[in-house]
Order: sequence, then structure tokens, then C-alpha cells
Amino acid sequence: MTEFERKCYGMSQEDIRINIIDSITTKMSGIEMTIMGILSDAQTMLEFDDSDRARKYMNIAKFILAEQLQEKQKVDAKHEQNYFSRLQQKVA
Repeated sequence: MTEFERKCYGMSQEDIRINIIDSITTKMSGIEMTIMGILSDAQTMLEFDDSDRARKYMNIAKFILAEQLQEKQKVDAKHEQNYFSRLQQKVA
């Protein structure tokens, strides 16, 4: 784990991927519910004045959202490429 990861998330990005994104809980309930749960935990931490842990949990939620957005962009680009390939075949 890098110093940045320790300060930002309290764990490595790889740990987030393995232990949260790829977890059975996420697979069963969906990434959206997992993110909502993390944010709810962060709210609870704020109630107990644990702002540092709350901040890390919010950063974890943002990291997961960014990962999902990146994955969606890859899928969208692939679909767009396939669409234009099919279109070019029809024109030819």
C-alpha cells in the first residue's frame, strides 16, 4: 500500500477491488447498494466524530464509482466501435 492509499482509503486500491468490488456481497446486492452501504457507514462515523474514517469511507465510495464509470466508458466505446463497423459493412 502506498502512502497516498493509506491516507486516502486506509487500504490499497487493489484491496478495494478484491475485498469490496469483487466481494460476494457486491455480487449479490449490486455495486449501487454496496456504495450506499459504504456511505451510510461514513454517516454513522460522522455521528461518532470519527471524521478521518468517514472521509476514507467516502473516498472508497468515490473510487468505486470512478472504477465503474471507467468500465462503462470501455463498454460504451466497444459498442460504438461495433456499431460503426457494422455500418461500414452495410455501406460497402
